[in-house]
Order: sequence, then structure tokens, then C-alpha cells
Amino acid sequence: MSIDIQNDTAAAAPPRGPVTSASYSITVRLSADGDPASIGRIATAVGHAGGAVTAIDVVESRADGLTVDVTCSAADAGHSEEVVAALDAVDNVHVHKVSDRTFLLHLGGKIEVASKVPLKTRDDLSMAYTPGVARVCLALAEHPEDVRRLTIKGNTVAVVTDGSAVLGLGDIGPGASMPVMEGKAALFKRFADIDAWPIALDTQDVDEIVRTVELIAPGFGGINLEDISAPRCFEIEARLREKLDIPVFHDDQHGTAICVLAALRNALRVVAKQLEDIAIVVAGGGAAGTAIVSLLLEAGARNVLVWDREGILSPDDERLSPAKLDLARRTNPSCRRGELPDALVGADVFIGVSAANVIPAEALAGMNERAVVFPMANPTPDVDPVRARQYAEVVASGRSDLPNQINNVLAFPGVFRGLLDARAKEIRPGMLLAAADALAAVVRDDQLNPNYIIPSVFDHAVTEAVASAVAREAKAEPGATVDLDESRTTAPAVPEDVDR
Repeated sequence: MSIDIQNDTAAAAPPRGPVTSASYSITVRLSADGDPASIGRIATAVGHAGGAVTAIDVVESRADGLTVDVTCSAADAGHSEEVVAALDAVDNVHVHKVSDRTFLLHLGGKIEVASKVPLKTRDDLSMAYTPGVARVCLALAEHPEDVRRLTIKGNTVAVVTDGSAVLGLGDIGPGASMPVMEGKAALFKRFADIDAWPIALDTQDVDEIVRTVELIAPGFGGINLEDISAPRCFEIEARLREKLDIPVFHDDQHGTAICVLAALRNALRVVAKQLEDIAIVVAGGGAAGTAIVSLLLEAGARNVLVWDREGILSPDDERLSPAKLDLARRTNPSCRRGELPDALVGADVFIGVSAANVIPAEALAGMNERAVVFPMANPTPDVDPVRARQYAEVVASGRSDLPNQINNVLAFPGVFRGLLDARAKEIRPGMLLAAADALAAVVRDDQLNPNYIIPSVFDHAVTEAVASAVAREAKAEPGATVDLDESRTTAPAVPEDVDR
């Protein structure tokens, strides 16, 4: 039995501190006496502790009391403990068990393999497996170009990681990275109907990673590199692109860059500025920052500065790694020096992909009027996005609890859908630009405003728009031969008795 708790929580104190999140959602099983007011006291206790009640379910009703499951959200793990303590302190209430709903969701993993064909009869088995499967194998041995059509290769992506740069958690290893990789695979399926599989490698050696991916590539239509630390990720991607005849996409780089460019195009529409005329500051010279800068320059940006722990990246700074030195040469030919607040003076756009709270919000006051601020460090932004609104006209971040969430899921499903549909062998800058432009165009003129510059991840038009743009661009690439109208057909084409 569920109880409507809307009225019971109306008088409860509002959440304190950070906004509560379903990622810190718990279900507390407790017993309460038979007093009808007990449910109200339970809901009020959660509210006063800063939690958000989402459900109260009566598990068992007895003459002497109730057994109740209280589901609520908190701001973090410590806050969850505070909420439980508040419940346990309610008169005539006793806490029996606390279940973390996020951990429960992960029990047994988040993905599975399912058969697309029935296996109920001898005929089914004879066609799906032996002896019928042998005919298909022999046909593919004769015509290997048809592997994409007659196997899962044409709709399968390998999500490859070494666990060295997982979210904002750093180098936690391949095993600990698996929940993220499983989640990525689930997103591929949910948003683009692509079958993706996590490949967590127990090595951080560049040669071993490249060789391993090269060896498994025949079973996949694309490679999605994920959460591999810089600068190794640059070399891994470059070498794999050279060796493989399937697209290699590093989502931390190119997925982020696509979403940032799309959001920036719409933000500039809001503030009536042009990309080629503005001054942009990017905080963070790692994988994401490098890809963002590269795509911005490809799109026509002319004035970009990059800041990292060494300060404003300058070509005359002998401390810089080769990757950062190359970035400095492409962005700062005048050898400007200084710290992040210095770079922001006179800037129109700030894009943060560095670390939590690298600058106070007050530092944004030095930017030009009608500024655009994208603090996207994960899980805590580079600058407080709420306070940033005092100084900027448009603010976007990676947070789901604020307007304008820049999330890579807006890009990578559609990008790979388009690549697979076009049977592309590689991914080029033109495809990334096409994806960004298509994503930006999903937001119509009548929808565009400072609080809506990027569509929701649940907007069904997103994946289709991005996929179509990428596929068209892939078809237009030199040497492309695929007819997109036929690229997703399921009709076999290789047996000797079937017209090719």
C-alpha cells in the first residue's frame, strides 16, 4: 500500500545545502506504532534533515503498528546517514534496514545478452547454429566485406577503458570502472539501439592497449575509447585510427567537444555574438580541453586561450609537456602569460574542464558583458554555476539539477548510429562539426533562451538528427561508396544462389 505524502511533507523544512539527488537515494525499512500521525512525523523528520521523500509504502499493517519502507533522496552519502539518524530519533519509530537504491540497481550488472532469433525447435537450431551456420561462415570467408551485414559487427561498439581516468574519480583501475562502462553500453542501447560491450583492460601500457584493441576489432563496427588518461589517450587513438578500418572515437574528447560546440553556438545566438569575433578561455589542457579547442578552431574560432596548472599555456614555457606545448602553439602565438583570472579579463566565453572550484565566481566579473560560462568539471564544477549567473548571461554545466546540462549522451549515440549506418571506416573533423551543428539545430528559435540552449537527453529528435548528419557527412567523404538507403538492410547478399 502506498500513501500520498504530499500533504505530510508540505510543512517540512526545505532541503538544506546541496540539492538532493536520486543517485543518493535510499529505502529505509522501519517500524512505527499504530498512531495515525506516525506517517506525518516520519515524513517531517526526513524534511527537517534536508532529505526529499519520494515514497512511503506500508509493508505490513498490524494491530500494534506498521512496517514501513521510506524512500528518500539525499545530497551525498554523509547526508544519507543524517536522514537515517533523524528517522531513528522519531518517537516510537525503529529503523531495521537501510538499502542504497543505487547499489541495488547495480546488483548483477546493468546489461545482458539477448537472442534476436527464436530457439524453440530443431529447425531453429539448425539455422541459427549447426549445420546451417556453416554456410554463412563459408560465404563470409569468401566475401569478408559482408561481415557487417550478416553478424552483429554492423551494430556493435566496444567501449574500451583502462580505468585510468574514470569520471572525476581518477585512476581507479579496470574493475572499478566497469559500472561506468556498463552504463555507457546501456546508454548506447537506450538512445541509439546499438549493442555495445564494456572492454576493461588490465594494463595502462600504450602498446598493449593498441594491440589488444586491434586483435578484438574484427567483432566490432566501432571503438569507443573511454576514461583513458591524457596524454596516453592521444597516442592510443591516433595509432588505432591508423591501424583499424572501423571508426575510433574517444568520447571524453570528441563527445565533449561536440556538445560544447553545439551549446556554444546556441549561447552565442542568445547573446548576439559571432564565434570568430569572441575571446574564449578554456580551463583544462587534458583530453577534453584539447578536443574542445581543436573543434572550436575547426569551427572558426580565432581567439582562444588555454589555462592549466602551469598557468596560461604559452609556447615559450619550457615546463609544458609535448601535448600542452602543441596546444599552446595553436592558441597563444603572442606568448601571453598569467593565471586564470588574468585570462578571463576581456573574455566572452569561459569553458571549464579542469577541476572543482578552480576560481571564485567573482573572477568572472572581469569578463565582457553578456558573458557565456560553461563550468563542466565533474563531479564538482570549475566555478559555482549558480553564483556564476550573477556575472554571465548564459550558464551551462554538466549538472542535471540545473538548466542547460551539457551531457555527452547528447552526442555519442547519434554519432555512432550515423557511423554504423554509413559503414564508415573512420571519423573525420567534418563529421564532428556536422554532429555539433545538428545538435544545436534541435533547439528551435521559438525555444531558445538563456535557460535552454541545449536539448534534453530524452528529446527523441537528438539521436536521429545527429545520426543523419554524421551519416550524410560520411557518405560525402572521399572514397565513400555506401548507399545510406541500403545501409541498414537485413537481407543477406552473399550466398551463391542469391543475386548480389
